[in-house]
Amino acid sequence: MNIVERSKEILLELGASPIMFLMIGLIVLSLAVMLERLWFYATSSVKVERFARSLEERLSKGDLHGARELTEGSRSIEVAIIAAGLHHAERGVEAAREAMASATAIGRLKLERRLSFLGTLGNNAPFVGLLGTVIGIVQAFDALQRAGLGGSASTDIMGAIAEALVATAIGLAVAIPAVAAFNYFQRRIRTTLSNAEALEHILLSYLQGGGPLAQGSSGRAGSPDSQRAVRLSLSSLPRSNTAAASLES
Repeated sequence: MNIVERSKEILLELGASPIMFLMIGLIVLSLAVMLERLWFYATSSVKVERFARSLEERLSKGDLHGARELTEGSRSIEVAIIAAGLHHAERGVEAAREAMASATAIGRLKLERRLSFLGTLGNNAPFVGLLGTVIGIVQAFDALQRAGLGGSASTDIMGAIAEALVATAIGLAVAIPAVAAFNYFQRRIRTTLSNAEALEHILLSYLQGGGPLAQGSSGRAGSPDSQRAVRLSLSSLPRSNTAAASLES
């Protein structure tokens, strides 16, 4: 018996049923990941425009303590990044910038957690379904071979072909939602990081723009250059109808 015949026997003994169970398990796992990620993004969102205006109001007065109070108790990634900058603001602009860069890297890891599973599943689930399809086709031709010219094995052949098509369908049913969810979450990540970057510019504009935070004063408003930089940062924020700014933490 050569290797081809042995491989054929293994496929016939295996059948497409294990592939089906594997695909069902992958469906359950992908749904669990999607629901967990949706819950995470929903509970870690903030109304960015409102937060930005409150932050600007306190920073314009040199109220660093009040700005820090805005970040307390929030689970938002954007707010956590600003909180890191505020924590190191008294050490200078570069210290605040580096702290926010570090918080951004940590936040990105949190945002991207488990998404590689969805991406891998979306790319490979059709191939797993194709494996079940190949096994079903092998079973169909084996039934046809056993029937011979004068035999009748139409029931077995049709059953094997149907099993093959079902495997393909399940593979696509797993892959399509996984790819759609992966792309959606990637868009949420880009929106969140863009929001965080806009908020960073607001803080940095006050730290290096000659305002009360930069000079240690508590009674003088920020410089015109600082105010203009903040207005530009606010104008770059996504509108409230974006997915990342739809909920408040």
